[in-house]
Amino acid sequence: MERSDLGFDDSRLERVGAAVRADIEKGIYDGATLFVARGGREVLREAWGFAHRDTGRELSIEDPFFTMSVGKQLTVAVVLNRIERGELALRMRVDEVIPEFGKGGKERITLAQLLTHTSGIATMLPPMPPPDLGNLEAFVAALCESPAEARPGDRVHYSVLAAHSVMAEMVRRVDGGTRSFREIIRDELFEPLGMKNTSLGLRADLAERMCPVVARYEGTGIFDPKMAEAFPLMVGENGEIPAGGFISTTDDLHRFAEMLRRGGELDGHRILSPAMIELATRNYTGERRNEVFDCILDMRGWEPWPAYLGLGFFLRGEDFIPGPFGSLNSPRTFGGMGAGSTCFWVDPPRDLTFVMLTTGLLEDSRHLERTQRLSDLVLAALKE
Repeated sequence: MERSDLGFDDSRLERVGAAVRADIEKGIYDGATLFVARGGREVLREAWGFAHRDTGRELSIEDPFFTMSVGKQLTVAVVLNRIERGELALRMRVDEVIPEFGKGGKERITLAQLLTHTSGIATMLPPMPPPDLGNLEAFVAALCESPAEARPGDRVHYSVLAAHSVMAEMVRRVDGGTRSFREIIRDELFEPLGMKNTSLGLRADLAERMCPVVARYEGTGIFDPKMAEAFPLMVGENGEIPAGGFISTTDDLHRFAEMLRRGGELDGHRILSPAMIELATRNYTGERRNEVFDCILDMRGWEPWPAYLGLGFFLRGEDFIPGPFGSLNSPRTFGGMGAGSTCFWVDPPRDLTFVMLTTGLLEDSRHLERTQRLSDLVLAALKE
């Protein structure tokens, strides 16, 4: 099927690849893959540039990437599925499932607050040996001994690693405690959706083809570039970091986005109900800002913008805000983004899905600008 039959102007759509190639040639980042589909039918599926510029290795659409925080939405899908089964509930306190969690100001934290980044839980890492960061049980045990940073519900502050580890442990415990979270998400999400090149932890068969994490910026933003480059070392083959320790490909993440676009089902496998997706993509943070971006405000001279967070998803909302979505995306657009490199979104009114994975990490405010620019170039190519 021609792209014009899907409502796209070919000449305008060519601007997307031209913009990516120009940025790569300038050395802004190394490479990029994009998968855009409308109604589940491919509009654009292409790779540009390098998997690793320093070695000259060219990027392939089939290469695996560290998804960074796009992995959060994979974990969220399993959590929401367990709510639909009646095993978890949004108003449930964490200590109802993990009793040792309920201390240090964390007694009132609910599952809904973890999903909306309003729990007051630690935003970064608890004090523990770095090799243990990929050990889910050890990580959660350290969080249980750590005090809350704020009263539950008072602040919107994006949790980089902690919240999703706690939610994964909640799933593991209501599952019976015999399976690892890695096994649960493989059996209940990746295999049903045919995501054959996706894993929690660096699966051995994917390791040789992995795109390395190399930062192409200096100074600091949300993350120090050296810390971002060191993150894959914490993942390992057996690592369980449910917030960002996933490996995936552009095609596999497209299948995940398609499941969401189709109301929670793909190829006869239902992960979520349409009602749950509608619930999860409402704004639960009002006009409050996401405080994790405060360093970007100071650095770039930007005004605060609403966090627009649903149950585990970023939302487009109504205002003119930095990415990860385009200014032209409909207000109902939802998705996720990962540190300086990854993004996906679903635009239900336009029946569009968009997946972007890149190499050569950017500072996060520059990444927001890139995702917004490329999203707008795609949307501007629509004729209807």
